[in-house]
Amino acid sequence: MSFPVATAEFTTTPGQKLTADLARSWLLVNAVQPERFAAAEESPADVVVLDIEDAVAPQGKDAARAHVLDWLASGHTGWVRINGYGSRWWADDVEALAQVISSRLGGPQREGGLLGVMLAMVESTDHVNETAAKLPGVPVVALVETARGLQRINSIAAAKGTFRLAFGIGDFRRDTGFGESPMALAYARSQFTIAAKATGLPAAIDGPTVGSTGVKLAEATAVTAEFGMSGKLCLTPEQCAAINEGLSPSQEELGWAHEFLVDFEADGGQIRNGSDLPRLARANKITALAEAFGVTWRPESSGDDASTTAPSDTFHY
Repeated sequence: MSFPVATAEFTTTPGQKLTADLARSWLLVNAVQPERFAAAEESPADVVVLDIEDAVAPQGKDAARAHVLDWLASGHTGWVRINGYGSRWWADDVEALAQVISSRLGGPQREGGLLGVMLAMVESTDHVNETAAKLPGVPVVALVETARGLQRINSIAAAKGTFRLAFGIGDFRRDTGFGESPMALAYARSQFTIAAKATGLPAAIDGPTVGSTGVKLAEATAVTAEFGMSGKLCLTPEQCAAINEGLSPSQEELGWAHEFLVDFEADGGQIRNGSDLPRLARANKITALAEAFGVTWRPESSGDDASTTAPSDTFHY
């Protein structure tokens, strides 16, 4: 019995360079400043999210929404972060966006239009489902940012309208008083990962690391990956490349996957012991993601430990 390596779809749609289930870097762009839209679209971001929620003051909501509509109507595609269901701007947001829907999940792509929405301040299934009902066929990322939302994250993940979960760290910390350390937010991040896995959603999107590049951003992205999250919100185009790299298979992982698959096929492609199934699944996932992200294995970069056992393996005598 053979186990073919899975493959993942790769897209180059402006505003979304990868399918949204695989996207690593989600770049938030203040929609009050439309002069930034083109640069964001040309950045390394997997997904560009035009933000008419948190980045926009109340007096700027109408102008920001108009800028988004103009951008989408001019032939561009993109995602939009809209205001929370309980806010006074939600109805205006979804009504306006309903008029420019030109792409449906799994359906034909037409020039320009809305690819998806990120719904802020999700605290119940109704928030997601009401939004999805107003924007049929449009994927909804549920941005959970409060204690109440986290308490209900399992039902939110299971909601019919939820496409993917995202963690709004800043508002969550303001709501709860938690610090920013990985230890302080470990429980919250774990809940996102478990809820997504249990309901069959793509892995969750982690919150942004404010004002950081270089080593600090790399460390924060490593935390994202350590907690099983496969995407991260970005606040500047300069963050995107580092996040993409940090959330892609490493050379060490690719080396291990290559070694395992070669040995497995050489041994007849048959399950030999209880550790083969999880290792095979891990190796196939690593190689599929590398293909989707355009990451090439370079044996000389894998180090001397390329053939060592993956951390999740079970040792069998």
